[in-house]
Amino acid sequence: MPGDKFFMDTNIMVYHAIDQDPRKRDISSQLVNRAIVENCGIISYQVVQECVHVLLKDNKTPLPLTLLETYLRKVLLPLCLAHSTQQLYLSALSVKTRYSFHWYDSLIVAAALETGCKVLYTEDLQDGQVIDGLVIKNPFGLA
Repeated sequence: MPGDKFFMDTNIMVYHAIDQDPRKRDISSQLVNRAIVENCGIISYQVVQECVHVLLKDNKTPLPLTLLETYLRKVLLPLCLAHSTQQLYLSALSVKTRYSFHWYDSLIVAAALETGCKVLYTEDLQDGQVIDGLVIKNPFGLA
């Protein structure tokens, strides 16, 4: 539904920022543009940290610092609405216990839940899984 809040995992932001896979970049661009224009997309401090790390050193062509700073200011920081709290860590531990996810995936799910998102876009978890009303969607799955 238009306007429903959604959460984007790190991979969405990385594909949006770099042009290594045109199909994934197009899909990510649509999500990020919708997030910004409709003010309905959210990322967490963790997504910012992981994305910057990847863009600095973990891809074939690291972004120049000036472009990374622009991306950080215009895209990542405005979307970063989920921050580290004691409750987030406790919620993530609960998610990890219930679903046996990796710790960092548990933090992402907990952040999406705490910010009231209806959908979590990621390619790292099971497409279609529902966690406390949060629907996991892989936007890159073949339709």
